[in-house]
Amino acid sequence: MAFFRKFFKDIVSKRDPEEDDSFQVSTNVDEDTIISVLVQRSNEQRQEIKRAFEADTGKSLADELKSELRSHLEDVVLALLMKPAQYDAFIIRKATKGFGTNEDVIVEVLASRTNQQIRELQEAFKEEYGQTMEEVIDSETDGDFALALHAMLKANKNEGHIVDLALAKKDARELFEAGEEHKDIDISVFIDILTTRSGPQLTQTFKHYSKISDVNLPKALDMELRGDIEDCLIDIVKCSWSKPAFFAERLHKAMEGHGTCEDTLMRVLVARSEVDLKKIISEFELMYGKTLQQCILDDTKGHLEKILLGLCGPN
Repeated sequence: MAFFRKFFKDIVSKRDPEEDDSFQVSTNVDEDTIISVLVQRSNEQRQEIKRAFEADTGKSLADELKSELRSHLEDVVLALLMKPAQYDAFIIRKATKGFGTNEDVIVEVLASRTNQQIRELQEAFKEEYGQTMEEVIDSETDGDFALALHAMLKANKNEGHIVDLALAKKDARELFEAGEEHKDIDISVFIDILTTRSGPQLTQTFKHYSKISDVNLPKALDMELRGDIEDCLIDIVKCSWSKPAFFAERLHKAMEGHGTCEDTLMRVLVARSEVDLKKIISEFELMYGKTLQQCILDDTKGHLEKILLGLCGPN
């Protein structure tokens, strides 16, 4: 317990009053110590820290930090203290709560998680917020988009690595006939195939689709569909091709042009930090000719910059 007593002492020690920080954090918190401790440990270790802290002080570590931190640093620290399923549930709740629904975020989570992660997400969501994911989707979305989300919630995607070439050819033909050769696109065929086949299987299907069509599948979806369902199915396709490339594109869009979407940076880096963040970082540099770390340095500042770079690791 000695380490955790020291940890508590560190986080409430007086910070340097000369430090310039635009995020208006409390004056009795050592933010650098918090960042160093949390980003250098796994989620499992952070859960042990939480338990030991509560046992040693009788207080919730998350509540203590929430009362002391502000703005984006608070958001990232609290996210890091959640279990992965709890954080996914929090992301979905935030995307569906209040005025308007962030459909892109819902799809990002459901399209990129494994079957087991989706099941754990649903359990955590019900436990934390007293509603099922199905109920929230029914109340916040409708039409074909809602059907696609419900299909992903079934967590019925084949996660094997063996590719069935005959099935790939059959699926490609069915997608072509349901879309480009159909007067009114049969969206149920797209939803069924894209939400149940494995990534390697879909990759082979896309190759066959390009042989029987003049365009690739994302282009065909762009031609045939509009709105949320188009974006949803295209994101599913991108995730099946390469999740690291999908998230690299997400991060790049969050920082391109004027302004930065800090929510996207925080969400992706926290959620993928122990999954495939190193691959995302490599893919980012290949796709955009610049390191993710350098882009974070250019677009953020203060303790948000420090904790995001800490999650990324050395450049």
